Amino acid sequence: MNKYTLLLFGLLLSFKTLSQQNNTEVFLVDVMTDEERKALGKPLNISNNEGYDNQPSFLDDDTILFSSTRNGQTDIALYTISTNTTKWITDTPKGSEYSPLKIPGKEAVSAIRLDADGLQRLYQYDINTGKSQELIKDLKVGYHVWYNAHIIVCTVLIENRMDLVVANLKDGTNYIVQKNVGRSLHKVPNTDLVSYISKANEKIEIKTIHPISGATQTINYIWNGREDMAWLSEDTIIAGTNSILAQVKADTTGVWGPFHTIDPLQYNNVSRIAVSPNRQKLALVAEPPAAAIVQKQVVSYNAGDLESFINCYSADVIVSNFPDKIWYEGHKRMREIYEGLSPTNKTYQVAVVKRIVIGSNVVDHEKVTRNGKFEQMQVAIYNVDKGAIERMTFIFDDTKAPNPETIVQKQLDAYNARDIDRFMDTYTDDISLFNYPVEKRSQGQEEMRKVYADFFTSTPDLHCEIKNRIVIGNKVIDEEKITANGNTFSTVAIYEVEDGKISKVYFLR
Repeated sequence: MNKYTLLLFGLLLSFKTLSQQNNTEVFLVDVMTDEERKALGKPLNISNNEGYDNQPSFLDDDTILFSSTRNGQTDIALYTISTNTTKWITDTPKGSEYSPLKIPGKEAVSAIRLDADGLQRLYQYDINTGKSQELIKDLKVGYHVWYNAHIIVCTVLIENRMDLVVANLKDGTNYIVQKNVGRSLHKVPNTDLVSYISKANEKIEIKTIHPISGATQTINYIWNGREDMAWLSEDTIIAGTNSILAQVKADTTGVWGPFHTIDPLQYNNVSRIAVSPNRQKLALVAEPPAAAIVQKQVVSYNAGDLESFINCYSADVIVSNFPDKIWYEGHKRMREIYEGLSPTNKTYQVAVVKRIVIGSNVVDHEKVTRNGKFEQMQVAIYNVDKGAIERMTFIFDDTKAPNPETIVQKQLDAYNARDIDRFMDTYTDDISLFNYPVEKRSQGQEEMRKVYADFFTSTPDLHCEIKNRIVIGNKVIDEEKITANGNTFSTVAIYEVEDGKISKVYFLR
């Protein structure tokens, strides 16, 4: 991972190919309840598999079904909680299975099967033998849920939309309930209703249907643009996003509120959610934490595992020199540069000396050795999205640069003293502030002084604590915990020093 070649290292709507699917994992989480509230325990990664793992559902309180990538296809896995073991139910040559569900009254599961020739149908699979049978002919089913042993509520792909269909397997009939619906279908606990997402109006609704009578009702609206949801109980819906799980009551007057704050060191960006029959566990689909993905690419590089290393990056990854000078882009070029990497060719090794994690960004201070001898220090900034590194930016050590830490510490002391004159004296006249990498926030002393003078005056409890500091070349990278008006937040500031003063600051959040 260096600017020199020898030191480099660094769906269902159409069921897109595996190479296009996100790197997601399935996490198991306990729901803990006291007299006043519910809380979630520490997540357990039950898929722990490179690539696509998604669409969990509970077979019962002790077993979970999900779709998982292996050998270039997606099969149905069954995880047993009590024994922490996984077995495979399907292994379809030239085909993949998605959205597995238990079939009521049978030792079998249903799943959407996508064959290599593009045929997409709903099948059933025997849990013990894997023997398959087509359930609904001539309908391109996208998602489904069982109402009872012979009635299925499903979405059917029609042109560029999905329509809601109730299919009766006993008499072979089906009818369209509504055109243009979303992918989230659920049996509402302790009722005879099924919930679905309606896109018929500008405001996307959560609705219910009684599959026998056909009666529908609007019960609420989706949250934050997210279709994925689940029923925590018969009157509470939960949904996830990047940083929180939210909840709402099942009525049109309800307002979404926080349910659980996601720890980005555990997982990120929750999408699908499944709730166990006893309501005591959740299966969450989420992206692995950014630090885990970055660490995996370091370990893969050091092991000489080229495929594992490259798979840590998005297909259109951008590799650049700080702040945004593009060096190269994409897997193809990366593969060309690293083509000699193998378990027997590990000339260079990387050790992470210090790591800063903020949201989906990881900043590593790295020591590079060549054949066991020190080569250089460098910093790599990794931006992670959708379970892969989408950008990697390097800062290299320039030993000719004077120590920049002294002036950065002076500005920190002045900041904590709220002394605007001393604070501004640490900056150059043409000081530039950026949101990383190059979105300019302000230019020059006058503009910066006005902002910070007002901030200092209005914030009597202002304090910045340095949690981590990296010094490299003429740059200081500080992980900062800031207290302001009773609130705390974290940021990373990259200070660039020229001629003894700070000339540029880049903020990473």
